[in-house]
Amino acid sequence: MYLGMYSFRGNPAELLAAHDRMLALLPAGQLEFHLCVQTDEGIVVLDTCPSREVFDGFSSSAEFRKLTADAGLPSPEIRALGEIQSYVLPSGATG
Repeated sequence: MYLGMYSFRGNPAELLAAHDRMLALLPAGQLEFHLCVQTDEGIVVLDTCPSREVFDGFSSSAEFRKLTADAGLPSPEIRALGEIQSYVLPSGATG
């Protein structure tokens, strides 16, 4: 599993609302691990893909640009982070 980061700069409250709209546009069950963090500069989203190749393809695709634009998100700074080696979540953890 590969982890990527999307940094959206702007008003955090507006970006969080747009992020919620983006999630509502996605088919149920599409996301395996997706984390949104509010920062002083906006929001940062950490998201997984099956591989680096899938991440590179999706994050640079017209489909991704349309998804974010339709939700009202600005173009993000995109950063490929790396292969996930391990992670621990409490049993039954949800967002």
